[in-house]
Amino acid sequence: MRIVHHPEGTAELTEAGRFYEERVAGLGGQFLDAADEAVRLISASPTQWRIVEGDVRRYLMPRFPYAVYYRLLSDHIRILAFKHHSRHPAYWRQRIST
Repeated sequence: MRIVHHPEGTAELTEAGRFYEERVAGLGGQFLDAADEAVRLISASPTQWRIVEGDVRRYLMPRFPYAVYYRLLSDHIRILAFKHHSRHPAYWRQRIST
C-alpha cells in the first residue's frame, strides 16, 4: 500500500535523526533505520496496531521513545507524526484533516 507522509511528520523524523546523530555518531542512522522498519511493518499489516482516536492508529517503536501515528485510508496510509513520548499527547491532532 502507498505511504504518504504529512510534511510535519517528515520534519519530526529528520529533526530526531539529527538529534540522535549529534549525541552519538551513527545513532541517527539507527533511528532512521528503525523508523523505516516501523513504516515497513505498518505497511505490511496496517490494522495490527491499536486505534487511539477515531481512525488513527499508533505503532510504538522499539528501542527509541517514539510512536508513529497513522491513518489507514482507502488508497494509502497517511503517516501523521513521529511523536516523542514526552511531547504533549494531542499536538498532532490538527494533522488529521490535512
